[in-house]
Amino acid sequence: MPEKPEIQPPSARLRAVRARLGYRGRTISDELSVDLPDGAFTVIIGPNACGKSTLLRALARLLAPEGGAVLLDGREIGTYPAKEVARRIGLLPQSSVAPEGIRVADLVARGRFPHQSLLRQWSDADAEAVAAAMAATGVTELSARAVDELSGGQRQRVWIAMVLAQQTPVILLDEPTTYLDIAHQIQVLELCRELNRESGRTIVAVLHDLQHAARYADHLIAMRAGRIVATGAPARVVTAELVREVFALDSRVIADPETGTPLVIPLAHNAARMR
Repeated sequence: MPEKPEIQPPSARLRAVRARLGYRGRTISDELSVDLPDGAFTVIIGPNACGKSTLLRALARLLAPEGGAVLLDGREIGTYPAKEVARRIGLLPQSSVAPEGIRVADLVARGRFPHQSLLRQWSDADAEAVAAAMAATGVTELSARAVDELSGGQRQRVWIAMVLAQQTPVILLDEPTTYLDIAHQIQVLELCRELNRESGRTIVAVLHDLQHAARYADHLIAMRAGRIVATGAPARVVTAELVREVFALDSRVIADPETGTPLVIPLAHNAARMR
């Protein structure tokens, strides 16, 4: 068994230290170390099957490292009780399925479960947290509607409201824009950035769309084949060289005329090469 890393005072609330991650004996990432900057909107990017969601699952304590450690506030995350982790980290997984017929307000209220106990039942503070989460995500007027009656974009905002109602300092989102049309993708990402700016919460999302990541994130983590290739601000990370290394795509990177953030323009010969 490899030695556990020495625990040091945290440079970030949530971090991986020389972590080995995998499933059923198959290693996805090894010696993976990364800090999630406090108070930032971080996006993890990379091609399919590169280890993005595996890393997020480990950060959420859904996957135990086979070596190394994931640290939360300087302590190995696996040593916390589950409810304590849920009071510090909110998670929205890729596929969230609501109970049939559940109302929006009732689903959002489930975000308060980590704060409940035999001695502490529903309180005014819980009601206020739910109301604030629905207001922040713009779903208050949907509170009496059944979740399964809503559009995809509305449902995603309701799920984010449920995570917000947990009132955690860290929120993890696994591909929150999947299956949404372009307008709803933009709505969800603008909501995430707004929540980060207004509340100071640390938000970490896995995204497939490099353009969206470069436009909305403060901090990027680029992965390929289970390893971290680059980290930092989008302007530093998103270069033609990195796009070629990570995505095997030849491109030009220019300033987005709307935001000034990096904009990736694939070169025409990529399509010809794939024929």
